[in-house]
Amino acid sequence: MAVAAFAAFLAFGGLLAQPQAASASGIKVVIVVGPTGSRTSEYIGNANYIASKARSYGATVYKVYSPYATWTRVKRVSRDANLFVYLGHGNGWPSPWGSFTRATKNGLGLNGGWGRGNNNTKYWGEKYIAEGLQLAPRAVVLFHRLCYASGNSESTSSIPTQRVAHQRVDNFAAGFLRTGARAVFAEGWQNTKYILNGLFRTNLSMRQIFWSAPHAKRTWASWFTSIRTLGSRAILDPYYRGGYYRSVIGRLDMLAGAWR
Repeated sequence: MAVAAFAAFLAFGGLLAQPQAASASGIKVVIVVGPTGSRTSEYIGNANYIASKARSYGATVYKVYSPYATWTRVKRVSRDANLFVYLGHGNGWPSPWGSFTRATKNGLGLNGGWGRGNNNTKYWGEKYIAEGLQLAPRAVVLFHRLCYASGNSESTSSIPTQRVAHQRVDNFAAGFLRTGARAVFAEGWQNTKYILNGLFRTNLSMRQIFWSAPHAKRTWASWFTSIRTLGSRAILDPYYRGGYYRSVIGRLDMLAGAWR
């Protein structure tokens, strides 16, 4: 009975992240959903869609979802991930909240304690990302529905200037690009399936995948060379003037075939 009860706990709580499907390609996808209060189930729905698409392409998918998305677990499960996906709160810089610190800014908003609900958020900043995550060489990172990561502000804050948006994209990606990752995509609201299709089914460059989005605008697009990460370039493609909800940064000439 004790063994059966423990097995049931693992299945429910997800103590051990198990692959969702075998992968002939050997590509490992890790999807993390941080606590977002009453909207956590909505974020999990978005994450499950991404997981389903990745599995359909033959990837092995690991899910790390709130209220069990602790830093210790994320570190362990994410080792050698080829695609690392994060949905949750973003705590970027520049922001109106406090001063800059590498301990909490530009990282992941995860559960502060195991199984304590969806309102206990603790931020693990770029210091921890750069030192703790061990992604696969040439990994790709995807941020979905975050504040700051694509240059945007929080919904209650003013629209950022282009300069501030560039700084946010550069800063948020910095720690992740030190893990072995080569490109960081950020999509604030729109569907991300074009990224998965580009990575798994084409040999397009990261730049070309970004522009393959059916919702690409180009009208207010801007480019810059990273200050934080040597050799990286960034593109921002606002939905409207000041609407910074789409970006990519990294080695944008890397081909999807090289990622695979």
